[in-house]
Amino acid sequence: MSKKLNPHQTVLVLDFGAQYVQLIVRKVRQQHTYAEIRPAETPATRLADEWPVGIILSGGPASVYEEEAPTVDPQIFELGIPVLGICYGHQLMASVLGGNVEGGERREYGHTPVTITEPDLLLDSVESPTITWMSHGDRVTAAPKGFKTLAYSEHSPVAAMADEERRLYGVQFHPEVEHTKCGGQVLRNFLYEACGCVGDWRTESLIEETVQELRQTIGHERVLCALSGGVDSAVVAALLDRAVGEQLTCMFIDHGLLRKGEAESVINLFSERMGDRFVAIEASALFLERLQGVIDPERKREIIGETFIHTFEAEATKLGKFKFIAHGTLYPDVIESGGGKTDTIKTHHNVGGLPADMQYENLEPLRRLFKDEVRELAVDLGLPDEIVWRRPFPGPGLAIRVVGEVTPQYLEMVREADAIFREELAAANLERDISQALAVLPQIQSVGVMGDGRTYQLPIVLRAVVTNDFMTAEWARLPDELLSRTANRIVNEVRGVNRVLYDITSKPPATIEWE
Repeated sequence: MSKKLNPHQTVLVLDFGAQYVQLIVRKVRQQHTYAEIRPAETPATRLADEWPVGIILSGGPASVYEEEAPTVDPQIFELGIPVLGICYGHQLMASVLGGNVEGGERREYGHTPVTITEPDLLLDSVESPTITWMSHGDRVTAAPKGFKTLAYSEHSPVAAMADEERRLYGVQFHPEVEHTKCGGQVLRNFLYEACGCVGDWRTESLIEETVQELRQTIGHERVLCALSGGVDSAVVAALLDRAVGEQLTCMFIDHGLLRKGEAESVINLFSERMGDRFVAIEASALFLERLQGVIDPERKREIIGETFIHTFEAEATKLGKFKFIAHGTLYPDVIESGGGKTDTIKTHHNVGGLPADMQYENLEPLRRLFKDEVRELAVDLGLPDEIVWRRPFPGPGLAIRVVGEVTPQYLEMVREADAIFREELAAANLERDISQALAVLPQIQSVGVMGDGRTYQLPIVLRAVVTNDFMTAEWARLPDELLSRTANRIVNEVRGVNRVLYDITSKPPATIEWE
């Protein structure tokens, strides 16, 4: 969001390649201060032009003493703007300002006790020792001139440092992760005491700001909104409806890759709410034809993204001229698609999977928000509970839950298994407790016994996770009885399945989806 339309205090986070960089943004926002990411190499003058109240240097995988290690414009430390370095950012600050950084004899990874020697502003109200989360091989062995050491750990003699006069701070640990017990307090101290934040940012304030920005961008043009029925695209539709009203048309494309009963539910709900400004298109045969024989998950996403847009274009010509197409892209989508220094994890169909020859200009009003923030907007916009709490569903749908070639038979198998899993979660009153639940069909076979006969059939993998921001996730500890009942139903009710597995991998190292 531009500075003109974002009147709130802003903290800028410089990205040095940490997969957790989004968590820094999220944790700052939880302190009611707006935050956005900028490339690490952004010149100090350009950062200053945005009038940030603070700057945070993220972690990253490099070593500051490597020849091609990412660095920062040293003038950032002369702007008079408070700066907090985290992990690599802490080491980089020390190195640039004349301190000493060395490779440690032992890495510190995971839960690490830190002893505070100078509580001072940054570590005020933090107990000592405190348990933090470390993830580093290098360490600051001497703080720069003008800094004092605030804390140490067994293998990090300078686990935290500060130059109060210049309002420069660094911590070797990661305050943005839940494992750091004092993380919230450290960030709060930096934001409110060092940066002078007033905590005026709330998600509800985004509604009017976004509506104004959409009006300014769209003018008198028409907009076509890609409506899937999930909370993200529904919020986009509601914002656009407020912003431009009759200039908006929402189109739902049934690509044949949805969950059981979902297409019918979406059509019924939005037909009633939007009348003739809602258009439903049946295109499952076209998508399945183009996916035939495709195994690579990235190619699946590309095909679905291209087919999605071209279908929109073909159908939209029947409705008149549109300049814009709107999507429910979120911040994690952008980052996982390679939207920053971090590696591309997977291409999201509405970020990196769009064709280069697309006829429309993209509108992505939620691309700087996290899922929980979008749900808050949905509530403030008055959307019904069935939309607000609908379980997230990827744009490519069940195509990326069939590992390998997508066929009608395999889609039906994973669709039925998914429906059974969701029914059992609902019966156990666990729907609100589980952030995401899904069934996956890997195309591998194993021997089984049914009745008196040998089977050689496919497995279904169940996955359920708990997360606040979808950047990290823990596998859900579901009751044994629920898993047993679900597995029994799937094997008995889904033809071609003789084995059910439960995925107990966190994110990272895994992603939530399998492809």
